[in-house]
Amino acid sequence: MNKNWGMLGQEWAVELLRGQIVREQVRHAYLFCGPPGVGRRTLALKLAQALNCTESKGTGDLCGQCRECRQIAAGSHPDVRLIQTDVEGGTIKIEQIRELRRTLVLKPYQASYRVAILPRFQEATDNSANALLKTLEEAPPQVVLILTADHPEQLLPTITSRCEILRLRPLSFEALEAELTNRGIASEQAPLLAHISGGRPGSAITLAEENGWIDRRREQFDEQWKLISANRVEKFAFAEQLSKDKGVMRQSLLLWISYWRDVMLRATGSRIPISNIDRQGEIESLAQTLNLRDVKRVLHRLENTLEGIEANVNSRLAAEVLLLDWPVQ
Repeated sequence: MNKNWGMLGQEWAVELLRGQIVREQVRHAYLFCGPPGVGRRTLALKLAQALNCTESKGTGDLCGQCRECRQIAAGSHPDVRLIQTDVEGGTIKIEQIRELRRTLVLKPYQASYRVAILPRFQEATDNSANALLKTLEEAPPQVVLILTADHPEQLLPTITSRCEILRLRPLSFEALEAELTNRGIASEQAPLLAHISGGRPGSAITLAEENGWIDRRREQFDEQWKLISANRVEKFAFAEQLSKDKGVMRQSLLLWISYWRDVMLRATGSRIPISNIDRQGEIESLAQTLNLRDVKRVLHRLENTLEGIEANVNSRLAAEVLLLDWPVQ
């Protein structure tokens, strides 16, 4: 059997849900909340497995190897539906909810429960959310609905009031580092992953599985450091190169934003741990030589530039404006 359902952290949530299964007190609807990457979707899938595992029936555990567990993990189980947008930031449409409702009134095809998982339900329109209300109010006895969202406040009160809410939180850096090391992540990478992910296990695992991310990240930070002492001609040349690929530009901006937030933490004397611990020397140097107003201006410019390219402004012009206002150390 999988200890803690094979999850990184969230032991309290696993124990709560396991206990409900054992006592036959499973709720008809749950809302798992927390920042992206904290384990909301993973916990939803694990709950679906624990409810339907044939090797650990009624114990609240899951084996991960029986047909039910394997099909749920593969996304091919006929009684477990995943309803979400095609891309993050899309919209869950009312037609998706109506089609789901038609299937939920049927008895389970092969499992003990029909489970509907609706990740990022804040992306549902009000009409879609209202279409789900009747099912939430009068769910058939062998149906469990699991919604996820960043915050309960993002959903209609009529939705949240009909769900048991579990608020998932990031792990401490030390706990996540230990978990990552136990899972075979290199000991020199685990602390960095724990800090960069902000203690969110899903984000840390995604980064760990991404080939070449450390090298790309290092290159983008090295380029940023050079820009601080670059002249105008060099900055214009870099802006032209950066703007050729909007995806790369967006990734660079996100990295730089995290970096300058660390600079601001150190400039204000905050004791909050920084994310980019491998660049600590540079960050502390900038915090000591730049005044807080300049640091805030850089961060504000970066955030505005990111918003601009996502709104399809001219990428090269946006990059040039950003870099011309870059601080000089």
